[in-house]
Amino acid sequence: MNPPVRRGSIASAIVWMFVLELLLFWIPFIGSLIAGFVGGQKAGSLGNAVIAVFLPLVIFSIVLGLLAGALLTIPLVGAFAGLGGFVFAATHVGPLLLGAILGGLMVGSRA
Repeated sequence: MNPPVRRGSIASAIVWMFVLELLLFWIPFIGSLIAGFVGGQKAGSLGNAVIAVFLPLVIFSIVLGLLAGALLTIPLVGAFAGLGGFVFAATHVGPLLLGAILGGLMVGSRA
């Protein structure tokens, strides 16, 4: 027998979640749930699905904090701006994470 082929990747899951989140933003809870579910399926496993949800959130917060600190020339204010961006982005993670967990579990149950 051949060894199982690894399906999915974190990068493709992030792209799918981002695109679907942009297309379905007008459906308050269900849009993020659908984007997370499809991204979780594309990730290929539960662990990859969770990473695909949180990695863009952390990167967005760090970049926003660095840019705000560079523009304001006061690092502490930039850190608070990054924290504000983190909180703003984290408010949308709940349904996305739930969908990603469900999608990742569905892939795991088929393997």
